[in-house]
Amino acid sequence: MGERFRAQGRLIPDGSPLTYVDSWMAADGTACYQVMESPDRAHLEPWLEAWRDLVNFEVVPVQTSAEFWGARRASESA
Repeated sequence: MGERFRAQGRLIPDGSPLTYVDSWMAADGTACYQVMESPDRAHLEPWLEAWRDLVNFEVVPVQTSAEFWGARRASESA
């Protein structure tokens, strides 16, 4: 994985609205957590496909705390 990254970069397709935010590594090096921002899952798929031969992914949609609590307040007042 490191070799491909050094040779080809992050492999986000040109013109894609997908954005790399940050990443964290497990202390033992067994996992890497990538935070990516995308308007929808469809824009994430080409990036996932570029790495799927080397990496097993679990995609977990997240939102900021402010977005979560704002939506929750809106649904409670509806």
